[in-house]
Amino acid sequence: MAAASRSLSKLLPQTAPVSYGILGLCCVLYGVSLLATINRTGFEAPSGGLGALFGLGGISGAVLMRMGLSGPFNFEQPWRFITAIFLHGSLLHIGFNMWVLMDLGPTIEEMYGSARFLFVFIATGVSGYVLSAVTGHFSVGASGSLLGLIGLLLALTMGSHNIGMRMLRSQLLYWLVYIAVLGLLMPGIDNYAHIGGFVSGFILGKIMSDRQPADLTERRRAWALGWTAGLAVVASFAFMLFNYFHSAIGLG
Repeated sequence: MAAASRSLSKLLPQTAPVSYGILGLCCVLYGVSLLATINRTGFEAPSGGLGALFGLGGISGAVLMRMGLSGPFNFEQPWRFITAIFLHGSLLHIGFNMWVLMDLGPTIEEMYGSARFLFVFIATGVSGYVLSAVTGHFSVGASGSLLGLIGLLLALTMGSHNIGMRMLRSQLLYWLVYIAVLGLLMPGIDNYAHIGGFVSGFILGKIMSDRQPADLTERRRAWALGWTAGLAVVASFAFMLFNYFHSAIGLG
C-alpha cells in the first residue's frame, strides 16, 4: 500500500489530491453522461425562463439508470451506493456540488489526511444513499457526501470555545439552514441522502482525531481506510461497466 501510494502521488496534485481527483472524476462522468444523453435524445436548447436554468445540461434518466443511479434496488446492486455519488443530473447540479467540494474538501483533506478524507467522503455518501434507498428514492449526486463533510466539521466545533471554531460553527449552521430550506422548497432534492450523509459525518467527526496520522500505526490505519474506500470505488465502477454493456435495465 505504501509503495502504491507513493507511485500514485506522483500522478496527482500535491495539495488536496483526493479533492481534485473527485472533482475530475465527477466532471468526466458528467461529460460522458451528457454525450450519452445527446446521442440518445439529441440536443435540445433550453427554454421556459427560470425553470430552464435548472434543466440546463440535463441528463436522461435512462442514462443515469444505466450509469449507476441510486434507487430502492440498491441492495440488489450495491455498487450503486457508490457510483451515484459521482453522477449528477444537470449542469447546475454538478456546478453547485463541485463548488462546495472545493470550498470544503482541501481544508478537510489537509486536516485529516488524504486517505481518511477519501474514506469519509465515500462512507458518508454511501450512508446517505442507504437511507435514500430504504425510503424508496431515486437519486444521484455528491451532496450526501458534502453534507457528511459539514457534519464532520460541525462535530469538530461542538463544545469548543475557541473564537475561530465558534465562527466556523455559526457558518456551518447557516449552511445547514440554507440547505434545509432549499430541500423543502425545491422539488427533486433528496433530503434523505442529505440527512444520512450529515448524521454519519457527524458520528465520524466524534470518532476520528482531527489531525494528520501521528505515527506509523495511525498511518497504516489511515492507509487501510483510504485503500478500502478507493478499491470499493474501482470495484463499483467495474460493476457499473458490466451492467452498462450487459443489462437491459435503463436504455434497454
